[in-house]
Amino acid sequence: MNFPPSQYLLLLFSFLALPIGSLAATRAEESPSKEILLQDALVLRPLSRGARSPIHIDPIEYELVNGRWKAPQAGDPVQGPNSKQNWEAVKVKEGRLQHPALQGGYLYWSVNSDNEKVMLLEAAGHSLVYVNGEPRVGDPYSNGILRIPILLRKGNNNFLFAAGRGSLSAKLVPVQSTALLSDRDPTPPDYILGENSALWGGVVVINAGTKVLDADLEVTLNLEKPLRQKLPRIEALSVRKVPFQLPAHAEKLEKPKLTLRLVPSALEEKAIPAPIQFDLQQKNPTELHKRTFISQIDGSVQYYAVQPAKSSENKEGAPGLILTLHGAGVEGMGQAAAYSSIPGVHIVAATNRRPFGFDWEDWGRFDAIEVLELAQKSLKTDPRRTYLTGHSMGGHGTWHVGVTFPDRFAAIAPSAGWVSFASYGGGRRSTETTPMQDLLLRASLPSQTLNLKNNLSQLGVYILHGDADDNVPVDQARTMRKELAEFHPDFVYYERPGAGHWWGNQCVHWPPLIDFLIHHELPDPQTLPKIDFVTASPAISDRYRWVTIEAQIKSFELSSVQLNFDPKEMRIQGNTKNVERLTLDLRSLKAAGKIQIRLDGSKLENLSLPDSKKLTLIRDQQTWKLSEPAGPEIKNPQRSGPFKEAFRNRMVFIYGTKGTSEENAWSFAKARYDAETFWYRGNGSIEVISDSAFDPAKYPDQNVILYGNAETHGCWKSLLGDSPVQVKRGQIAVGKKDASGENLACLFVRPRADSKSASVGVVSGTGLPGLHLTERIPYFSSGVEFPDCTILDTEMLLKGSPGVRMTGFFDNSWSVDKGEFLWK
Repeated sequence: MNFPPSQYLLLLFSFLALPIGSLAATRAEESPSKEILLQDALVLRPLSRGARSPIHIDPIEYELVNGRWKAPQAGDPVQGPNSKQNWEAVKVKEGRLQHPALQGGYLYWSVNSDNEKVMLLEAAGHSLVYVNGEPRVGDPYSNGILRIPILLRKGNNNFLFAAGRGSLSAKLVPVQSTALLSDRDPTPPDYILGENSALWGGVVVINAGTKVLDADLEVTLNLEKPLRQKLPRIEALSVRKVPFQLPAHAEKLEKPKLTLRLVPSALEEKAIPAPIQFDLQQKNPTELHKRTFISQIDGSVQYYAVQPAKSSENKEGAPGLILTLHGAGVEGMGQAAAYSSIPGVHIVAATNRRPFGFDWEDWGRFDAIEVLELAQKSLKTDPRRTYLTGHSMGGHGTWHVGVTFPDRFAAIAPSAGWVSFASYGGGRRSTETTPMQDLLLRASLPSQTLNLKNNLSQLGVYILHGDADDNVPVDQARTMRKELAEFHPDFVYYERPGAGHWWGNQCVHWPPLIDFLIHHELPDPQTLPKIDFVTASPAISDRYRWVTIEAQIKSFELSSVQLNFDPKEMRIQGNTKNVERLTLDLRSLKAAGKIQIRLDGSKLENLSLPDSKKLTLIRDQQTWKLSEPAGPEIKNPQRSGPFKEAFRNRMVFIYGTKGTSEENAWSFAKARYDAETFWYRGNGSIEVISDSAFDPAKYPDQNVILYGNAETHGCWKSLLGDSPVQVKRGQIAVGKKDASGENLACLFVRPRADSKSASVGVVSGTGLPGLHLTERIPYFSSGVEFPDCTILDTEMLLKGSPGVRMTGFFDNSWSVDKGEFLWK
């Protein structure tokens, strides 16, 4: 067979060739139609406490990344940072196990196969699984959508599950075709009567073959002529959720049914998998429905739900819009369905990319804003009558999105919301901090709601919480009441006596809350001469009304602007903090003629406004000067880091093929694992491609993520040849300093040289231990952030923060010399 490079990873782990204890072994049947259920196994109780942190301790992972892990036997001891645990033999019934060890521990299972074959792994309750040494995506929320193609080799096959919630199920299912469609996790649209535009859907495609899938997708609505579409690239033994287009249909359909048929061009007709079908909903535009769209984050298909405004006699003006954010485990459609129609106001529910998603942070907050902008356009709403609310996790999202984008909303209303990861959700910071820890954690400043609370000063705020809430403690709401009372002129606090976390649809559709929202409006821009705005980073939030903070002096420390425009004197006056460059857009204020600026003691007299009515100012030491808009070579809100910001802008994952077989195997497996993870966590659709197949001209202005180093990745020289960060075998150089050894991992972000807007994210290492150390760095976990560049060594897995070798931020010209970096 023609194996993908990931299969060479088997050579790395010496334990794979060792005999396995009979307690953890299961004999695979010869019959290709036989399922293999999880049976007798070994479990290991947790050795360290999990936390929402960029660094973690895990002695099992330490042995894995260093290639020293061996298949365990019952009774084998493992020493953790504070305690020792032993592997225990357990009996598993019907493929499912509940056990205390699975709350943060491990389960080891061995399957013996008489021949080499591909099977589908269906498992739930784990954060990831190593299959013969390769990391594969887990299903921590046990939602049952995972069907992962894996290659069983002849002989022993090792499955090491990292579990988290006390229960784990697993089975191996025979594969009937080398390519198939999954009926799990679809994203179908609703047909809206009277609307005759093409629609988008999403479906999971499984490539169970050992080559890149070359296939078409046939899409048929009822018995109409099918639409045939070319599938995007899907790598060997991979899963990808792909977008597809549906035919337009404005007229009423009788029981609309969607049929999807996969037609792989390289397969014989008899090998074509069976089609799958979905019943579609056809809705009147006046009833609850969902609308799909192509996300600019990653090109995937997402949806939002709409509870349309109730018709009213008052036909004056455009309708308002309430953006509502759902709680953990809730779908957008379920969230919208909890509301009754409101006269003159549409209810729009974003999805956070998933029911759990990103806690409305990171990609979740951008999903909320993307949906807001799409809904405002499609529903033709009044931007001055835009509101934000949500329940539980969505209540936190209301606080977070509200303080991050305060000029979008006239009022906000969190219900049963928690404040931040610092107060709820496992994000508490250690009381024993070091300068290195502080710098590493500075990139998480956007998650710290209380630091941005002043942005709420010009929004109405309604806080709703039950005083008997046993999920999100009421002290979260009381904290915000206390904080707002110090400065806020317009907030209402209501604590429902005896109410728990969910006390019916009134949790979200609470009439006094709705009434409070809809009686607020954003003022006319011409009556808003005052600016009072704070941001953690322009990369996250840069604009407030007529001011844009383009760049900070010190990355990820609070930046603020207090300005006032005097239309009679044509004068702008005020102060800034930690701002290096800003732009004033005076179109909304209808400024004309000459203008005067008094900023931080600097005086700029008789400035002529350009036709654009925009002025860019730059700080030179203590003096502000007029400047041209920043060029693409300078950090700006669209391209400025930190590391996680590279995972946007329709990013493409590129694995390296120029290293050793083991290095290439890591690169492919890690890129595939990240793509699978973003699909699971964020309903994403990421293209994974090799360095030899990547053509920059076919991906213009898209972000790219490189997996490898200068000696293992064929795109390194073209995309990172001028980077001040260079990684090769045994060494990382950052400017004039370097670190050596084979156990170093490096994450960093740089501007893409052939684009004015795109970035390059790099997941790299100096040797196999360093490369494997990147596998479980939690950069897809909400609230976990990394600066522009970070170097870790494998000692992190034993000692924690002492394993951070270096971290920091490039300066605004992307240089190291004037940046802020701290070395161990």
